[in-house]
Amino acid sequence: MTSTKSVQLTPKGLEKIKEELKYLKETRRQELADYMGSAIADGDLRESAAYDEARLLQSANEVRIADLEEIVHRAVVVEHEEGEEAIARLGSSLLLKESSGEKTTFHLVGTHEADILENRISDESPLGQALVGRKAGDKVKVSLGKRLIEYLVLDVSFE
Repeated sequence: MTSTKSVQLTPKGLEKIKEELKYLKETRRQELADYMGSAIADGDLRESAAYDEARLLQSANEVRIADLEEIVHRAVVVEHEEGEEAIARLGSSLLLKESSGEKTTFHLVGTHEADILENRISDESPLGQALVGRKAGDKVKVSLGKRLIEYLVLDVSFE
């Protein structure tokens, strides 16, 4: 992941990444070391599927640690000032109403924080790009695959 480009994150997003990093370093490393030790104790390593699996898991863990450390190193936390105009951007929560009348809240976050199951969408996604710069009362049309969806922005707030 070596790059000099900054990574924009919300304060919550940076905290979540730091928590995952701490878990991977302090807990998961030890779990994998124990698993590796158990596989080694079982004997012949040339034919040990458990040992091979432990090595692969350990390698994947170290790659994830390196990726997260790089993100933390390049992180720029985006915060908002009190009384600031409510215009959608990274760290904003938007209450939207579809033409069907259904209301949904989306949270604009950095790419590394996106989680559609929690309605946390990247500001670089098609929907995120369509929402950036919007304020309450704006109408937004976005093409999501073969569907064209129109939203009315009801409210913009900050996390």
